[in-house]
Amino acid sequence: MDRNIEISYVSKKYKNGVTALDDVSFTVGSGVFGLLGHNGAGKTTLMKSLVTILTPSSGTIRVCGRDTAAQGAEVRKRIGYLPQELVMYPSLSVFDFVNYMAGIKGMRDKKKVHEALKAVEMEEYAKRKIGQLSGGMKRRVGIAQALIGEPQILVVDEPTAGLDPEERVRFRSVLSRYARGGRTVLFSTHIVEDVHQLCEELAVLRRG
Repeated sequence: MDRNIEISYVSKKYKNGVTALDDVSFTVGSGVFGLLGHNGAGKTTLMKSLVTILTPSSGTIRVCGRDTAAQGAEVRKRIGYLPQELVMYPSLSVFDFVNYMAGIKGMRDKKKVHEALKAVEMEEYAKRKIGQLSGGMKRRVGIAQALIGEPQILVVDEPTAGLDPEERVRFRSVLSRYARGGRTVLFSTHIVEDVHQLCEELAVLRRG
């Protein structure tokens, strides 16, 4: 099995004394991998550690063989990330927002923006303002910005929470398609049905 993500004995203790992660270890290969746990279980802390926003108190995380603490820049090149709450600019069009996020990543090819919007079935809404979109459409735009550059690893944190059933099915289809060809989607959720329908393997996180 390709070890695209290796999490080894990872713990995270905050300055206020709260232990969010406690000796977590698992390995993720290609395909869609589910991280299942209730709200407050430590999923978001683990996701942020994986994408180098947070640094674990102990243990190591390796992405495509690169250490997240020592080789953060190399890791970030290989990861697309959709956080639980992605700040969007309501006055921007769909295309301009994704293009702006691509620019932050150092990518200037507008063709890549169109390809990302097409992958999430949002190309026909490219000129629509972010503020005019439904919640499900905003989540798809969020995935589009994460897909820019076709990263090897896609990390999505609670992406289907609050969506209607039709939009959840569409969202799962987008993630499933992207995971083909040796890529990895790490899918964090508290919704058992999404894991059942989408994920080939899973880890359960409880109290860190």
